[in-house]
Amino acid sequence: MDDSTATTPAPTPAPASAARAVPPPEAWAVRAARLAVACVLPSSLWRVALALGVPLGFSAGVLREELHSPGWGTAYMLGLSLLSEALAFLTLGLVRPWGEVMPRWIPVLGGRRVVPRAAVTAAATGAVLLSLLFTLLPVVQILFVHVEHDLHGGRLWLMRACYLPLVAWGPLLAAVTVSYHRRHRPPQLPATAVPPVCPVGR
Repeated sequence: MDDSTATTPAPTPAPASAARAVPPPEAWAVRAARLAVACVLPSSLWRVALALGVPLGFSAGVLREELHSPGWGTAYMLGLSLLSEALAFLTLGLVRPWGEVMPRWIPVLGGRRVVPRAAVTAAATGAVLLSLLFTLLPVVQILFVHVEHDLHGGRLWLMRACYLPLVAWGPLLAAVTVSYHRRHRPPQLPATAVPPVCPVGR
């Protein structure tokens, strides 16, 4: 049989993971994600201690009538602390492999690739809400609203010190989200050179 009639097999297409390799996160983005988790921890521990019966300077009347502890206020403070830590922990997904592919142990979605646009949209929305809630709102309260506290002295400053890091939560999440978005942008195709047009008739 003539070799000229032999057909050359088509090349095997490269897998999608090889065709589109996502660059690793920058070192500053990894540090920002870790700080985002760390800045939530002090306020969560403060609420947990209060929920477990440590008065932290509050009188028994305030704990019972305003904070409803012991009671449903205890469950609320524990649940809020757990929710805050879980949301903060999700920031690490923007700089970790499980932010690219869902972990296998997650029901239904385990093993599926994360849609970058959906992750960026959710993270950006969270950054805006957190910035409004914990960054801008406290400033407005300090400047224009006088809030009476049952706390005084060192206990009041302890509460403020525990909640102060939350001011950085939203901006840190926003910075990590920008890094994630940049790493997952489609690559820019190089402009192809247009061959010169040969004049007709020569």
